Amino acid sequence: MPTGTTNYDALTIDQCVSAALAVGDKRTTLFQGDMGSGKTSILQMLAKKLPNHIPIYFDATTKDLGDLMVPMFDKIGDDNVVRYALNEELGFHHKKPVILMIDEYGKANPAVKNGLLRVMLEHACGSDRLTKGSIVIATTNLGAEGVGDILPPHARNRITIINMKKSDNIAWVEWAINNGVDSSILKWANETPQLFHSFTQHDNPETNPYIFHPQAPERTSFVTPRSLEAASDWVKQRHLMDGPTLTAALIGTIGERAARDLRAYIELADQMPSMHDLMNDPDNAKVPTAPAAVCMVVYRTLATIEYKWVDNWMKYMSKLSRESQGLFVNGVRAKGYDVDRATAVNNCKGFGEWCMANGWMVQGQWRTE
Repeated sequence: MPTGTTNYDALTIDQCVSAALAVGDKRTTLFQGDMGSGKTSILQMLAKKLPNHIPIYFDATTKDLGDLMVPMFDKIGDDNVVRYALNEELGFHHKKPVILMIDEYGKANPAVKNGLLRVMLEHACGSDRLTKGSIVIATTNLGAEGVGDILPPHARNRITIINMKKSDNIAWVEWAINNGVDSSILKWANETPQLFHSFTQHDNPETNPYIFHPQAPERTSFVTPRSLEAASDWVKQRHLMDGPTLTAALIGTIGERAARDLRAYIELADQMPSMHDLMNDPDNAKVPTAPAAVCMVVYRTLATIEYKWVDNWMKYMSKLSRESQGLFVNGVRAKGYDVDRATAVNNCKGFGEWCMANGWMVQGQWRTE
């Protein structure tokens, strides 16, 4: 195991959000984890849980001490005093609770780290205080990644530090289905769990050529949950570029080994039916022969299905294997699947008829949330 960090008792992103909700108004938690693992998503997740709070993102790497607060002259009675005007990005001027995320705290200028300690410890800066109920959290990369995330002991002792796990392939695919990621990347990620390994799992970087590793500095591009989402933007526009251009773009996004493996999956897309045919002409829509392409059709449908064409999809799905039908049904039943899409599918006649005919495949507790 590489030294300098540990994933002992590391939490999932959902557990990190729960921790911040529990004590974030009293204690600042620093969430540290692999780069590109979705740490900044904690802010959006908290904002959904706390709609009456104002979410605020503060990038500590772009600030110097003078960016936190600047002195200004004032009077208290007959006495001249110096007050401090605070950076608007810290959110002290709001008259309601905020969720303040201090991002990349470990990479900040040492003076900025010290300047933010009182914000993190007391929710105060100068003579100002955040509105009662405000939550302050911070994020940073693992120190062992070697990208400058070093905190002095006195800073660590003032806050709670929690390691955040990288999501595994199953959790990421569940998220990606709901966020419009290209179906070929969904399929590839689902079948390639090593894409989501942490470097802390590999003493030798050659045992996983896809990911960042501090002992492989030549890997200037590599797979992270963040870069996979970026790769999806390129893949979705592949019809506008030739093969070498797409390959070069993917290499620059997720690295050479990952790019070439992903291209092999993309070539299966030619076997897939068009969205138009699935929605409007299921009887004549193309049926792939390669199992991987079939899975891509199912994943694409999970990511795009709407009430108006669920019945046509069910007609088309009847031409697929039982395993593929089960993949779709389990996707709809997944706890994290988009509620609106799940409702659209469950309320359609064609889906109800399929369930009646295949009850043995859908036994168990259906989601009700």
